[in-house]
Amino acid sequence: MLFGYDQGVLGAVIGLSSFRRDFNDPNRNQEGIIAGIYDIGCFVGAILAFMTADRLGRKGSICVGSWIMVVGTILQTSATEQIQMIVSRLITGAGNGMNTVNVPIWQAESFKSHNRGAMLIIQSALIAFGHPLSTFMGLASRQAEPSSFGWRWPIAFQGVFLILILCFLPFLPESPRWLIQHGRVEEATEVFARLSGKEATITDAAILTERDDIVASVEEEKKLGSATWGEVFTEGPNRNISRVLLGAGPYMFVIFALKEVEHATNLHCRFNQWSGINSLAYFLPITFERNIGLSTELSLIIAGVLGIQYFFVSWLPYFFIEKVGRRQMLMWSAGACSFCMVMIAIMLKVGTVPCQWVFVAFCFLFFDVFSLGILPVSWMYASEIMPLRTRNKGVALGVSSHWLSNFVVVYVTPAAIDNLQYKLYIIWAVLNASFVPITWLWYPETARRSLEDMDEVFRHERFGLTKTRSPGTRTKEGGDGVIRRGDADVEIFADEGKRTPDS
Repeated sequence: MLFGYDQGVLGAVIGLSSFRRDFNDPNRNQEGIIAGIYDIGCFVGAILAFMTADRLGRKGSICVGSWIMVVGTILQTSATEQIQMIVSRLITGAGNGMNTVNVPIWQAESFKSHNRGAMLIIQSALIAFGHPLSTFMGLASRQAEPSSFGWRWPIAFQGVFLILILCFLPFLPESPRWLIQHGRVEEATEVFARLSGKEATITDAAILTERDDIVASVEEEKKLGSATWGEVFTEGPNRNISRVLLGAGPYMFVIFALKEVEHATNLHCRFNQWSGINSLAYFLPITFERNIGLSTELSLIIAGVLGIQYFFVSWLPYFFIEKVGRRQMLMWSAGACSFCMVMIAIMLKVGTVPCQWVFVAFCFLFFDVFSLGILPVSWMYASEIMPLRTRNKGVALGVSSHWLSNFVVVYVTPAAIDNLQYKLYIIWAVLNASFVPITWLWYPETARRSLEDMDEVFRHERFGLTKTRSPGTRTKEGGDGVIRRGDADVEIFADEGKRTPDS
């Protein structure tokens, strides 16, 4: 929820007269810097996360990231000049960047394979709820205008979430895989039992089997020594660089279409976040004001209502993500997002009053279909495919690519809204459409497979086209341990613990 709130809060207050007065009425370029520097901070935090997660643990690293965010929030709330706001948002972003690396890893290493995706849906739904909360907070704060309390209070409210995190974090279990990696096997066994339900005990056969599988995997990796950055960027039998590239894919897409944005905004960038979600999410009220001429108050109300719908729809994948799988959800979501962006561009180009309201309707629909696939999968996929040995470094690279591309989106959006107008949404439509064949060709399915199962998938598939296109067979009872790979199956756990292809 804090993540979603942070993304939306500046867009909710940047149009307030008190904010613009206190920061000398920032121009479009300055708006982009104030908003986008947060993502640069997140990029730095994601890179720093690999230094803390393996040493301090997932919980310890999240604690450090949260305290950094506390400092940044205090500095943002007390800001009186643009430079202080920029530096404080950089600091806040660094803390959030650390957390966005460690939270997905912590969750992926703790949840069971049969419901891991469904549990991660809760995270993405709470992210979605943060957006309308920040919007309505900004709307309520307008009543305090022209006092600077109108923009300071919504920013200070981030501290409420941070206090809750820091209070409850000590009572949550550490990642059992991290515990095993650091020789704390007994603690890991207790965590497995705790995560399996009230009736589970540390002597249950299923818990001991799960523990022993991970212990064996860790012992095998330890024989190779500590993972280096050089290993992350080499292929090898574990296909490390392939996993890094696939993990970064849902976060970022390299595009040539940004050339038109460069001409319009006088920027020179090569990367962008391909879906366009944050082009809308960060500046949704401003988008309604500047694209179709709505008032500030009405724009905030519509943005808040959209966010509430976004939150409720984002819960729906909880009921089918394990059955349908990550690949199908990504492809259908990307295709539908592309269609919405095409319609948004057409309505904006025509420009009549009815078309303006159709523009708003397709913004609603875009957020809905985004939340049904791209939103949940993008935050879970990298942590599901990385091997334990290089997981922290690999996920850090994937998340940092997200934040770097996110910075470009946020930086160019205020100027792009004015200069590109409907053409901006055509760019997003093309990029969303391109991800459908990319997902089909290269992304293996991770649903209902343990993290160790995915190691076997990558060991038995060469770089390039994937054959693992259907969900696995693991259930609450354990499944048959067979990975479905098109016309060929790979037996993950043979009777005597061997791992051999059966075809």
